[in-house]
Order: sequence, then C-alpha cells, then structure tokens
Amino acid sequence: MTAVTAPTRAERMPRPAAPAPLAWLRERGMGASILVAAISSAFGAVLLSATGFIAAIMRANPYIGESAVLAVVLAVMTVILVGVAVYVAAIVTANTFSTVVAGRTRRIALMRLIGASAASQRGEVARQGLVVGVIGSSVGLVVGTAVSAGGVALAETLLGIDDVGYGVVQAVLLVPAVIVALTTWAAAWAGSRRVLTVTPLQALGGSVEASHDSYARRKGRNGVAIGLFAAGAALLAAGIAVGLVSPLGVIIAFFGGLLSFTGLVLGSTMIMPPVLRLVGRLFGGSATARLAAENALRYPERSSRMAIGVVIGVTLVTMFAVALETVKSVITASAGGEVDTELNTVIDTFAGIMMGLVAVSAVIAAVGLVNLLTIGVVQRRRELGLLRSLGVSTGQVRSMVLFEAAHITIAAVATGLVLGTAYGWAGAQSLLGSVAMPPLWQSPTLVAPAVPWIPVVIIVVATAVLTLVAAVVPTRLATRVAPIEALAD
Repeated sequence: MTAVTAPTRAERMPRPAAPAPLAWLRERGMGASILVAAISSAFGAVLLSATGFIAAIMRANPYIGESAVLAVVLAVMTVILVGVAVYVAAIVTANTFSTVVAGRTRRIALMRLIGASAASQRGEVARQGLVVGVIGSSVGLVVGTAVSAGGVALAETLLGIDDVGYGVVQAVLLVPAVIVALTTWAAAWAGSRRVLTVTPLQALGGSVEASHDSYARRKGRNGVAIGLFAAGAALLAAGIAVGLVSPLGVIIAFFGGLLSFTGLVLGSTMIMPPVLRLVGRLFGGSATARLAAENALRYPERSSRMAIGVVIGVTLVTMFAVALETVKSVITASAGGEVDTELNTVIDTFAGIMMGLVAVSAVIAAVGLVNLLTIGVVQRRRELGLLRSLGVSTGQVRSMVLFEAAHITIAAVATGLVLGTAYGWAGAQSLLGSVAMPPLWQSPTLVAPAVPWIPVVIIVVATAVLTLVAAVVPTRLATRVAPIEALAD
C-alpha cells in the first residue's frame, strides 16, 4: 500500500490573509486628514469660481469694463485667502501625522529591528500623506465645482442678470487641488520626522510621547523658531514704519506676520506650557483637574499640537475682525463721527464676507482639534487602563478628558485673542498710518486698535461649544476602556 502522509500542523493552519494595500486608511486620523484636504480644495475651487464670476460680471458692465485695479484686488484676495486655508491645513495635517507616528512607535521600532531603515519608514508615511492628499483634494474639487455651479446659477437668478458667459468647469480649478495634494504630502513628510529618532530597542516598550525636558533640549528646532519669529517681528515693525509713509507697508507687514507666526507655531512647545500652567490653576485642586493639568504639561508636544490649531483659527478670525473694525473706526472719525448709511452697509457686508471666508480656516483648525483629541485618547489606552485599575471611576475619567480638552482650548483661545489683536492692529496701522485723519488732519498717524466685542464673544462661545463637541468622542472612548484589556496592549 502506498503510505499517505498526514498533513502537518503548519499545513493545516490557514494562511493569514495579506493586509489590504489601503488598510491604513481606516486608522484613526486619516479620515479627518482627508476631510481637511477636501475642505481646503473645495474652498479654493469655490473662491476661484466666485472671483472669476465677479470678473465676468465686471467685464460685461459698460461702466466698469476691463478694470485692472479690481481684477488685481480680486486676484490678491483670492491668493491670500486660499494661501491661509492651505497654510492652516498643512499645520493640522503635519500635527495629525506627528501624532499618528507617535502611536506607531513600537511598530516602527519592530520594523527597524528586522532590518528596515528609518528612511524607508519615513517614506512610507510620506506616501500615505500623498494618497490622503490626492483623495481629499479630488473629493474637494468635485464638491467645490458642484457648489460653484449651483452658486453661479443662484446668483444669476437673485441678481436678475443675464448669462455673462462664465463657465464653472475650468482648468484653473485644478490649481488648488494640486497645491493641497502636494502640501499634504509635504506636511506628512514634516510630521513624520519623529521616525528618524525611533530606535529598535523601543520595540520592547510602548509608544510614549517625548517629555518636556527632551523638547527643551531641542536647540536646533527652537533656534529656527526663535530666528523666524525675530525676522518676522523685524519685518512687522518695518511694515508699520513704512506704513507711516505709504499704505504699501501692509505688504511688508503681511510677510512679517506670516514669518513671526510660523516661528510661534514651530516654538509652540516653548510657548504653550507656561500658558497651560497658568490656565490649569483655574480648575481648582480636585484630583481629576490636577491629572488633566499634569497631562497637558507632562507631554507638551501632544498638548501643543492640539492647541496650536485652535490658536491659528482664533488668531485669524480675531485679526480680521480687529483690522476691519479699526478701519471702520478710522473712516468714522474721518467722516466727523457719522458714516453714510450706504457706506456703512458696504463696510459691514465686506466685513461679514471676509469673516465668513476666514471662518473656513477656523473650521479646518476645529477638525484638527477633534481629530487629535480622539487619537490622543486611543493612544493612551494603557494610561487610562492603569487609572481605572487604581480605582478611578468612569465618571472621573470622563471628567479628566473633558477638563483636559477645556484646559487646552481655553489656553488656545486666550493666546489667539492676544495674537489676533496684535496682528490686526499691525495690519491696520501699516495700511492707514499714512492717512491724514481729524482733528488735525495730519500724517503720519498712530491708529488706535478697535476691538469688536460681538465677534470676540462669538469666538469664545463657539470655542466653548467646540470643546464640548470635541470631547464627546474621546470621553466615550475613554470610558469604554476595560482596565485589563488596556493594560494588555
């Protein structure tokens, strides 16, 4: 008889299925990054369509015709607003990928242990950023084009104008989509720099954020941040000085503000801890409040990532609100204390439109906060499980996460209001410093900042609501953590 060889145990075991090529898209944080890219791309498409439609109406008007000045103003405003949205989206995306990489520390260390290089691991993260950017920007392009088509049709109906011959589907709409995709790729590359510091020995431990002391010792990055802030502050001062002679000083001030704020963003781990420490004193001395405050201070990178997005959003909205209110107060003073009703309506309408456009960047920052809070709770399963095993109740864990979210957002709002007021005044001063104003009708003039209290109250209330909404998912995740299961991770 022919002997029949029994299958071995290994042969009987089913082979594990290979992971899907895009399975990583289900990882927490990726969906929000796609949403951020989609919002930015859609905003760019809508803004380009809106300015193109306005330009088409102008060309059809026999009195305005080919107005080069208005065309340049529209183009400059479009570039600035789209640039701001892309800038905010890049920071949010970089922070998201930094947080995702921090959660992958152990897996990356295991790959290093079996021979993978840090460069290959970082390249993988960058490729994921490119895929996220392409998906998000493509979705945003489609949505933005559809919204633009509907908006143009609605505007023609409400304004009672004939067809001005403007086609919504144009090649120029691809520009913001391509920029967003490339920016997301670059942001993922920048956010993955932590990969270069992961060692194979970390495969034996967990994914732990860097402590405050380790960030204080990062002299290279801190030096770049201080250098950018100093250069930006110098340009900002130069813009204000030039503004005493010519309104073109606002251009210099704009680049100064961009550089100085970039320095603040890079140096957020130096700036935010003192603010967080000050705010932490407002929550009292309960155990949950102290835990929340210590969590924010112990790992400043994580807290700074969460806070800086809100700082950006609040700063932008406050800056435009203060600048526009200051311009309005100057015009009111020039008119003898009372502005013409029609002019006042035009100013208020323009201010409302600008605030609405800038609010898109604030929405992107809000998405970043919700995303990072959620990822942070998921990556702290062992910490939360240890607290539960030590006797901390579900309600106390929920309060701790809510306190931490409130702690970060209050510090971010306070910082954003101060920065927004300063930048808004600098913009108004550099623009209006050479304008002669009453009662002496002399220039140069020092412009007093005007703070619009209604927008400030709206910002504070909206941020309070954002804190509650942002903490809903993380608190639910935190309270669902079983102590034994979490400690086994």
